[in-house]
Amino acid sequence: MDSFPHLRWAGAVALAALITSHAQVSAEPSRCDRVLAGLGTKLADATCTESPDLTTANPATTPPNNSIPTLPPFAFTPQTDRDTIAPDPPHRTPITGPVPGVQINGRMADDPQGQARILIRMPDNWNGRLVVAGAPGTRSEFNGDFAWSDYVVQKGYAYVAQNKGVLNFTISNAADPLACRLNPSSPVFVHFFDNDPGQPFTRWAIFMAEAARLGQSALRIQHGRLPRYVYAVGTSNGGYQVRRAVESYPQLFDGGVDWEGTFVDADMPNLLSTLPPAILNFPDYAASGFNPASTAARNILAAGYPPDLVNTQTSPPTSFWQTHYLQFWEVTMCQWQKRLDPSYDTYGAGLGNYIYVNRLSRSDVGKNLADFRTSGRIHRPLVTVVGTMDALLPIDTNARAYARRVAEAAHDDGDKAPAYRLYEIQNGNHIETFKLQFPQLEFIQPHALQAFDLLVGAVEHHTKLPPSQCIPRGGRIEGSPAQPGHCRSLLVP
Repeated sequence: MDSFPHLRWAGAVALAALITSHAQVSAEPSRCDRVLAGLGTKLADATCTESPDLTTANPATTPPNNSIPTLPPFAFTPQTDRDTIAPDPPHRTPITGPVPGVQINGRMADDPQGQARILIRMPDNWNGRLVVAGAPGTRSEFNGDFAWSDYVVQKGYAYVAQNKGVLNFTISNAADPLACRLNPSSPVFVHFFDNDPGQPFTRWAIFMAEAARLGQSALRIQHGRLPRYVYAVGTSNGGYQVRRAVESYPQLFDGGVDWEGTFVDADMPNLLSTLPPAILNFPDYAASGFNPASTAARNILAAGYPPDLVNTQTSPPTSFWQTHYLQFWEVTMCQWQKRLDPSYDTYGAGLGNYIYVNRLSRSDVGKNLADFRTSGRIHRPLVTVVGTMDALLPIDTNARAYARRVAEAAHDDGDKAPAYRLYEIQNGNHIETFKLQFPQLEFIQPHALQAFDLLVGAVEHHTKLPPSQCIPRGGRIEGSPAQPGHCRSLLVP
């Protein structure tokens, strides 16, 4: 006999309700499902992860090199890329705890070349702001994981990065008309994807803007609203992307921090006019025993390069210029020449013998540079952070040249011109880890991150950016600097 039928019925109803509720919860799409569905056909080959930690303390945050099986080796090198612009591990951004959120990796589906990649990180504790990162060299969308992402996601910013619409390189050979040798004495040749047809450097600015649009769309789907502010950050060629972002897309960006950006112009100086003298003269300088008084050394200095540093503690001695000669000068010149002046005989005539002004009447190199030049007419606040010892993009022919261009445009625009600042880091150089070989050098990253915070304060709270200045060794950007304007010397003890 059932003494409590009403209780049994109530229990059955409750159990049924629980089962129904569980089924409804299970049927609801996850956050990743919603975002990917909302982005729809804008992304291809996309993966989404509800990550327990968006910082690099989580090994899954940055995928392994060569982890896209459809691509050849060296086309996709995220682990290498994030090491390239960041200091050595003890000097990177401290990670104080996990940052849970959503991470999306994929391709921009409307890229006809099929190479434009994007990374989106959206912290659960989103602060309502978005940071969009450029890419140096031919690096992947993971290039800023140490340099930028770890810093901003811990502050609650969403972070989006892209690869300028192009993959890195693949191993090739000397018979390939678009191949570049890795260094002047190397038998190894590589083929940069950005020298292929359909990959003009004019695409770089376009994909910076498209990354901002996709990041905003993802945030609206995920959090139900657009970001209040969007900031551009980037290093080297990524710094160029930042400059173009505030010049050409003010509707998408509220300001930017350009870390040693590449100066692009058809007029000299430019990369094609300054690299050849260094390439040409370095062998004679090395043959002189790194004699700073040699004619070759004087020729390199006259081209705008900072003084050399010679480490006599190694056997044989190593030279700061030598590291650039072997790792950057020739291969960078080759890459740009193949893209911008392909009719030049790279290794027959010799890259050291390339004379830019002579090529203007023999090729379209001037037009090709003009097509993606930086005008200096910024429409949003911009900060440039650069080292005086930059031996890849020397400060006089790059950062200061761009600052002069901004000043010219500001003179024309009068009071309407947004704020621009140039912060010169005494003894800073283009590659942070070179400080391990040459302790006279200084890191730039801490100053780039401070500049970012100062920019945010200026944009959001109308605080005045500190004036352009030289940051002494061991110093910081100051409101009342001891050395306003340019550093007096490129190298100090």
